[in-house]
Amino acid sequence: MTSLNQDIREKLSRLNVFEKIIVANTIVYLFCFIALRIQGSGANLEWLSLSKSASEVLSKPWTLLTYGFIHNSFIHLFFNMVILYFFGRSFSNLFKQDISLKVYILGILSGGFAFVLVYNLFPSGILNTVGALVGASAGVRAMIIFLCAYLPNKEVRFFTFQFPLKYIGIAIVLFDIPGLFSQNSGGSIAHFGGYLLGYFYATQFNKGNDIGEFLNRILSYFSRSSSPLKTVHKKKKNSFAGKKKEEFDTFTHQKQIDLILDKIGKSGYESLTQAEKDFLFRAGK
Repeated sequence: MTSLNQDIREKLSRLNVFEKIIVANTIVYLFCFIALRIQGSGANLEWLSLSKSASEVLSKPWTLLTYGFIHNSFIHLFFNMVILYFFGRSFSNLFKQDISLKVYILGILSGGFAFVLVYNLFPSGILNTVGALVGASAGVRAMIIFLCAYLPNKEVRFFTFQFPLKYIGIAIVLFDIPGLFSQNSGGSIAHFGGYLLGYFYATQFNKGNDIGEFLNRILSYFSRSSSPLKTVHKKKKNSFAGKKKEEFDTFTHQKQIDLILDKIGKSGYESLTQAEKDFLFRAGK
C-alpha cells in the first residue's frame, strides 16, 4: 500500500499545473456524483455551488471558489477540461506555473463576483430565473483571453487557415453574447467576468504589474513552484554582481524568458528558433 501511494505521488508530481487542475476537477466530480447517489432524490450541492443571493454567499464565502470545481454533468466537465488541456499546454510553455494558476483562480473568483453582482443589482433581470452557479468555465475563459490579450499577434493555425490569436478571443466573446439571454445566462455572466479578468491581468502584466501577486503566499502552501527562490543550505557563498548565485541564476533565467516573450509579441511565435522554443517549453514545466 505504501509503494502504491508513493507511485501515485510520483505520477502526480510530474503533472503540470493544468493537468493537476483537471485531476482535481475529475476527483471532485466523482465524489459529488457518488454523494448525490447516496443522498437520493432531492439532493443538491448547495454547500459547494454559488448562490446568486448575497446573504447566502456571505454565509458560505468558500463557494466563490468551490463552484468552479463542480459540474452538473460529465459532458459539462469534459468540454471544460478538454479546452483547459489544449490551451493550458500553450500557457505552460510560455509562463511559469504560478502565473497560470493565478489567472485560473482569479478568473473563477471574478466570474463568481460578476454572477452575484449582476443579480443583486438587477434582481428582476436576466438572472431572475436561474439557479446556483457551477463549473470551471470562468477560469478557463480568463486563461484564454489572457493569452489572446498578451500575445494578440501570435499566429495560430486552424487546418489550412492561419490568423492572429486575438481573433480567437474576439470570436469567443461574440459567440457568448447570445448566451446572456438564454437559460444559461448565469453561466454567460460568469464567462464575461472571466473575460474581463483575463484581459485586465494581461494588460497589467504587459506593463510589469502582476495583479495576482497577493495569491503567492496562499499558493505557496499548494505548489512548490510558487516561490522562485528556495532556501538551500550551502557552505559556499559564491556571488555574481553582488548577488548570491541562486539570485543571479533566477534573474538571468527570467530575463531570457522576457526577451523571448518580447520577440513573440513583435514577430509571433513562429519567429522563435528551435532552441528558444525548447527553452520556453522547459521553463513552463
